[in-house]
Amino acid sequence: MTFDPPVPRRSVKIGEAASLAGTTPRAIRHYHQIGLLPEPGRGTDDRRRYGYEDIVRLLWIRRMTETGLSLDDVRTVLTADGHRPRQAVLEALDQGLAEKEAAVRAQREVLRRLRSADSGVGLLSPAVGEMLERLGAGPLKPEQLDELLVTERILGPEQAALRAADFGLLATDEKLRAEQDRLDRAAEALTDPEDPAVEELAARYFAHYQTMEEAGRAAGVGHDGHEPPVEVDRETGRAHWPGLDEARRLPSDVTPVQLRIAELVGAMFGTMFGAQLAEESGAPGGGRRLPERTAGAVGEPGGGRA
Repeated sequence: MTFDPPVPRRSVKIGEAASLAGTTPRAIRHYHQIGLLPEPGRGTDDRRRYGYEDIVRLLWIRRMTETGLSLDDVRTVLTADGHRPRQAVLEALDQGLAEKEAAVRAQREVLRRLRSADSGVGLLSPAVGEMLERLGAGPLKPEQLDELLVTERILGPEQAALRAADFGLLATDEKLRAEQDRLDRAAEALTDPEDPAVEELAARYFAHYQTMEEAGRAAGVGHDGHEPPVEVDRETGRAHWPGLDEARRLPSDVTPVQLRIAELVGAMFGTMFGAQLAEESGAPGGGRRLPERTAGAVGEPGGGRA
């Protein structure tokens, strides 16, 4: 009895190549399209024929994609010339995966905060949630969450946390909340920005913001050293808050009375600190910072309403 060893085929068609490599003909065609797998020769029927080296390359492609590498990364590795360049490519890919891993951890942390807070606070910066938790503020109203989101976008997480402190103080201090409500109702009742009552109301808002500042310091959440920079003109006493330029780009339903109150309160802060600014810096806008209550006054006085 004689045994004739099978004669190995020199090439196979795309379907069998896909079966041998554990992939699909569609995937192989895509590899050709993006230049990941060189085009093989064709038979007399004009169909692709795949040899041993093609199958090996397909196996490596599949093995690397199973590790999570993108097809672009796989192509970079396979086309690297020599051991050292390939190592450099792999190190770069490893660094990229580490960055993705860090991003996933950050996303999971956001989800954890979101589940813990059971509200949109979890989507804001950790500093905001920590501030509200520290003050025992409880759930915020949707419009307050909206304002914190906008503040974080325009002025950054630190200022959003300070604004959250305002909401926390109003939520936990009955007297402050009652005064805020009285002021807001009075502002809503006025229709003429030139009414003398508007100036009187602005003075009351100014005093209220100062009281809130004192309450914040007493609670250990003072704004000292964290307020946005405000430039004050020594001659006119007018204050200019650079953050306003960005904030004013936002669509708003602020009334003329509310806008006038904001301007008056800003001028009061400017007058209050203008002389000290000139003494400290010797020039306008030398870096003196005004209480963040100015930010609350700009736009809508009722922004801090709990």
